[in-house]
Amino acid sequence: MKKLLLLIPILLIISLSSCSVGPDFQKPQIDTLQTYRFDSLKVDSIANLEWWNLFDDSMIDTLVITALEENKDILIAVARIEEARAGLTFVGADRYPRLDIQAGAGRGNFAGGQKFISETNTFSVTPALSWEIDFWGKYSRATESARASLLASEYSLRTIQIALISEVIGTYFQLLDYKQRLDIANATVKSREKSLDIIQQRYDKGIIPEIDLNQAQIQREIAVALVPVFERFVSKTENTLSILLGKNPGAIENGKSLSEQQTPPEIPVGIPSILLQRRPDVLQAENLLHAQNARVGVAAAQQYPSFSLTALLGVASDDLSTLTSNGLAWSAGASLLGPLFNFNKNSARVEVEEAKTKQSLFNYERTVLNAFREVEDALVDIETYKREVEAKERQVVAAKNAEFLSRLRYNQGVASYLEVLDTERTSFSSALELSQTKQSYLTTYIKLYKALGGGWINKIEKENSLNNKENK
Repeated sequence: MKKLLLLIPILLIISLSSCSVGPDFQKPQIDTLQTYRFDSLKVDSIANLEWWNLFDDSMIDTLVITALEENKDILIAVARIEEARAGLTFVGADRYPRLDIQAGAGRGNFAGGQKFISETNTFSVTPALSWEIDFWGKYSRATESARASLLASEYSLRTIQIALISEVIGTYFQLLDYKQRLDIANATVKSREKSLDIIQQRYDKGIIPEIDLNQAQIQREIAVALVPVFERFVSKTENTLSILLGKNPGAIENGKSLSEQQTPPEIPVGIPSILLQRRPDVLQAENLLHAQNARVGVAAAQQYPSFSLTALLGVASDDLSTLTSNGLAWSAGASLLGPLFNFNKNSARVEVEEAKTKQSLFNYERTVLNAFREVEDALVDIETYKREVEAKERQVVAAKNAEFLSRLRYNQGVASYLEVLDTERTSFSSALELSQTKQSYLTTYIKLYKALGGGWINKIEKENSLNNKENK
């Protein structure tokens, strides 16, 4: 028994240092561009920052912090990390010996393979040691897979955080857009009611025909009808934003209006190869590939024999009162269990895991390609929406001036009321379109930051990054 106990540490070292069958993980090599097509700065580094603060709206910061703390999807993702961490401990324990305790009591004339003349009692207490030696690396590969899955779950949390931040700010800008369009509609209603009063007075005096009065009434009701539409949109958007914040549906406080929102400065997006180190969904896909690759080793190890040791060391007696003074009882053994013939089940298991690994590889490559596409799309959106907003702003100025001049011409009897109606419609629609386009323009910055992998999510990361810079 002493020799067996001395042998255990040696076998433990052999087990932990044994070779692991199956392929070792190799990080996929992806061909990347040197620069993005629509990157105006062409620099090699990406600024880490709480990018939402670049909009200079304190309400955005409040919304983001609340969402990161209270959103239910975030809490679910955190729980999944805890699950994966516990799973790593659970799987890793299989690599080491297992110690149990056995205790028993019985009565009869048969025990231990022997029959006695008379009935007798049996009592025993024995610690039991069992250990399957990880000679082929089955359990080390399983631990490797569990560790990669844990990292994947952590990157999944980061992916959800960045998506949440983007959705919260995007929904907030959408809310500001609807509120601004509601203000435009209300202002238009008031303006058209004043015009209708003047038209009504002129019609009552017989100065203008009834059709002018009807046209003015139509234009007022068009504006009136849009007010409840935007009120509905505002309410539903507030409800959506409340859920993202982990709260019951309700009203959302305003910060700056949409027209007051500042567009961020030009963004150093960095070189494409850096994207693979920043995008959490890319890193998540990489670790999922790593985890699946390790499962091939687990399946391959099941094709080979397993070696197990068992040992019992305890006390046994036919009298409970003499159990602790009746001397030690012990046994030790070793076993080998290996597959002989199972209709290629084990080899098929390896092929299944290899096929799953190919799927994980293709998923990783697809994630990378999609990441590059999202950055390119966001860059071209920023460049084109900027010019579109500028054109819309000029259009609104011209439309308002045309509306003023047409009213002046109509009051002087130079133009018909149809000209006034046309310029009113153009001015109204131009103002609404500018609001929507401005919201889309701001949202493109959110899409770009999301596509680049976002910035700092918590204070610890920020402090660590600042400390690293100071040490350099």
